[in-house]
Amino acid sequence: MKIIISGGGTGGHVFPAIAIADAIKKLQPEADILFVGAKGKIEMEKVPKAGYPIEGLWISGFQRSLTLRNLMFPFKLAHSWWRARQIVRRFRPDVAVGVGGYASGPTLNAAGAFGIPTVLQEQNSYPGVTNKILAKKASKICVAYDGMEKFFPKEKIVLTGNPVRAAVFKNLGNKREEGLAHFGLEKNKQTIFIFGGSLGARTLNEAMAAGTEILKKNPQVQLLWQCGSFYHEQFKNCETAQLPNVKMLPFIDRMDLAYTAADLVIGRAGGSIWEMCLVGKPAILVPSPNVAEDHQTKNALALVEKDAALMVKDAAAKDELLWAALEVLKNKELQVRLGENIKALARPDAADMIAKQVIDLVKRNVQIK
Repeated sequence: MKIIISGGGTGGHVFPAIAIADAIKKLQPEADILFVGAKGKIEMEKVPKAGYPIEGLWISGFQRSLTLRNLMFPFKLAHSWWRARQIVRRFRPDVAVGVGGYASGPTLNAAGAFGIPTVLQEQNSYPGVTNKILAKKASKICVAYDGMEKFFPKEKIVLTGNPVRAAVFKNLGNKREEGLAHFGLEKNKQTIFIFGGSLGARTLNEAMAAGTEILKKNPQVQLLWQCGSFYHEQFKNCETAQLPNVKMLPFIDRMDLAYTAADLVIGRAGGSIWEMCLVGKPAILVPSPNVAEDHQTKNALALVEKDAALMVKDAAAKDELLWAALEVLKNKELQVRLGENIKALARPDAADMIAKQVIDLVKRNVQIK
């Protein structure tokens, strides 16, 4: 059984992809899995660390302004399509899985051209243009939100939720003290954990940098702040980062410990939403405005409408985010309600469900042949 998994660009795509691969390996240990990603992106580092081979395509996104990168885009796209066909022809997969990100389009198009069945994993409540196009030829489309028949053929849709890394999120409930100790945090303080994904988020960092006086006046609160390696140099010397009740880090590998140490989680509204659901902690979502079709706002509203999270708009974050966080920490009833409601949305078996869809598709295709 040979399987290609393609996509990436951010941790929100890469880590679910690795979770799917791990689930396939658990069910079919002999499966031969090859990842196809974008050169220079996070997947080229994280996938080999997880124990899987990866091929890189020379591909990037299209920017909305006239830049040198945009002028190169047609050449990159043509090259990536040619390279993807080479990879698919050589590896000869039984199925190709697309998880979103730059590389998934060329790779799944190449697979389709060779008659290889494809599976899409759509993370968002509003799909991007690439997945809408790929859906026409996909055999199965694994989705995380209800109501996706507005965008995809109903008969192809399987509601699975978004996968998270099983090894990272085992025994979450027993790690609070370990998490506090790991990050040098105090047991008698309420903890806010804020992160902007694997790459960081400028607005979230600016909101924390602007919150020095608020944090000084609330010493009963401590902040665990993942600023992202891209922004670390810019923010590491800001006054907020020097406060005794603030722990700033460029990147956190032990996300399980960070989540369990937290009383409140603040983040973007991409794939990390599903980690927050699994953890079951009250959350404030700040959707990124820099995404296609404003899909993060739609993701966040899907939770807000179920009283499972609060939302602060990106434009208001600098002025409102920390105040909103303090209001949550003052209200125990609100904390409990948000935590219970977001936990109810968790799908801890998402990776296994997607893996079963992939394996069943391979077996059916073999029988047909």
